[in-house]
Amino acid sequence: MDQKQLAQGILTGVGGKDNIEKAWHCATRLRFYLKDDKKADTPTVEKLDGVITVVKSAGQYQVVIGNAVASVYDALADLAGISEDEAPVDKKAEKQAQGSIVNRFIGFISGVFTPFLGAMAGAGILKGLLALFTALGWMSTKSGTYEILYAASDGIFYFLPIFLAFTAAKQLHVSQFVAVALGATLVYPTLVATAGKGTVLHFLGIPVVSATYTSTVIPILLAIWVLSYLEPVLDKIFPEAVRTIFTPLLSLAIMAPVTLIVVGPIGSAISNVLAAGVMGVYNFAPFLAGAIMGAFWQVFVIFGVHWTFVPLMMNNIAKMGYDPLLPILAAAVLSQGGAALGVFLKSKNQKMKALAGSGVITSLFGITEPTIYGVTLKLKRPFYCAVASGAIGGAIIGAGAVHTNAFALPSLLAVPGYTGNGVVIGLLGIAVAFFGGAILTYLFGIKKEDNVADTASVSQDGAITIDAPVAGTLIPLKNVDDEVFATEAMGKGIAIVPTDDTVKAPVSGTISALYPTGHAIGITADNGAEILIHIGINTVQLNGQFFEALTKQNDHVTVGDPLVKADFAQIKAAGYDPTVMVIVTNTASYAAVTPTSDTEAASQPILTLTPQTETTTEGATAANV
Repeated sequence: MDQKQLAQGILTGVGGKDNIEKAWHCATRLRFYLKDDKKADTPTVEKLDGVITVVKSAGQYQVVIGNAVASVYDALADLAGISEDEAPVDKKAEKQAQGSIVNRFIGFISGVFTPFLGAMAGAGILKGLLALFTALGWMSTKSGTYEILYAASDGIFYFLPIFLAFTAAKQLHVSQFVAVALGATLVYPTLVATAGKGTVLHFLGIPVVSATYTSTVIPILLAIWVLSYLEPVLDKIFPEAVRTIFTPLLSLAIMAPVTLIVVGPIGSAISNVLAAGVMGVYNFAPFLAGAIMGAFWQVFVIFGVHWTFVPLMMNNIAKMGYDPLLPILAAAVLSQGGAALGVFLKSKNQKMKALAGSGVITSLFGITEPTIYGVTLKLKRPFYCAVASGAIGGAIIGAGAVHTNAFALPSLLAVPGYTGNGVVIGLLGIAVAFFGGAILTYLFGIKKEDNVADTASVSQDGAITIDAPVAGTLIPLKNVDDEVFATEAMGKGIAIVPTDDTVKAPVSGTISALYPTGHAIGITADNGAEILIHIGINTVQLNGQFFEALTKQNDHVTVGDPLVKADFAQIKAAGYDPTVMVIVTNTASYAAVTPTSDTEAASQPILTLTPQTETTTEGATAANV
């Protein structure tokens, strides 16, 4: 499925563009505020090729895509008519869509930092590399090369209030360029120099608190929040003909002194309290703080509440010059990568191996959502193993007082930013988390039923194999005591005299038909094979007695998932033949459907489907015409 098709499927699944109050994306997820969550068809969205999972958290409807999220969002924006220059919104409706004040706060923080998180992480890594190069003597701090690269790495942090002003204004629906002008006021060189000297300025006789706002987070966010209340009032005062000039004029004339005299100092005080609070908890028991954050950070990611920590970490760097939390989080991230490595090494399922292998790579660079939703959380035990190893690695990093002086995604790339003895201890904690997750997962993380080889898989010659849906004795279809099946009128296949009561999915695919009586079930495999499993002969006459459906129509199942529970002893006692037929109903789509020569069915392939060659396909098409 290409990006446009995927975007169209998602748009339809969330209830269409008229049901979208707001849409944006982060590193791996499409995020929506929907007007009515009940209009969203979550099972359909989750089944789309390219969607990892759907998460409902913090009032948001989150569609996890992975690394291709930006291109999918672009296609979605084009289809839904979403533009950067948003039309006026119904703020009341938007608040209702976002839910509680906590959900609105999390959504606001997410929307503020997401747009430039990648640039900020890249700049942080560059800053860490420069620190490493100068420490090793590879580069002089007095060289022009260093000064240029340092400006590139530090600029986004130094002028952070300007970036935050722009994105916060978009979230709060006020003029973005007025907000940027206000942010630029806070970092204006003359004011910064004056604050650095300790000189007290006066505005109309009112003293301005001497403070430096470069690299700060909270003061500008508070200022834009106040502006969001002032701007609508000014818009009402001035007629439309002069509004575009006089509303910005008074916004700046009022907000600049108010921010410097009132809002800014309040924001700075809050920043200081938060920094002191975080460090107080951390200093009380660094190893315990490390263990808790290392264990539960990925749980926060699952629920989308990890954004609330971003301002705290950036505030620590702005106020103290370093942050102790980011290195700990690297252990949590790398533990997921280690768990994925364990799955890659242990799993016999080729699709899961492929997902786990890519998950190892993305986790090394700080992106874990594809790993979590596609591998570790899906199998459950690997996630628990990652939590345990992340706690141990985090405790080591916390106890070692590892700090970072630059914001970057928690990953191997962030290591150059670690300060003091942090590089050695940080790498030790990360290694314990990563390899611990891999070893624990390899030894204990995969249940026997999850560790089965792919069925309905494609071999090197292009053949497709289908597993046995139930254990028992295999017999040729021609020996079945039913003329329709024996003559292969419905398609070629094989039959099984069952010895187990649970009928399982022989392929990964979608339940296309499930009869109310439970005696027959149709599956459209992911690779296109259409499979009919008919349980017993003439058992439709039982009207569902002795059958229990364990799935529903339109469900997506994977190989080995239980489909139907059949009491074959009771079925035989009632006088019915319990033979289970496995039929490929689209036999004509294949050059051959070949039953296995085995006589006993277990968890092995029982049918091999040979795709038509190009010549065969053309002949079939011509015959149909």
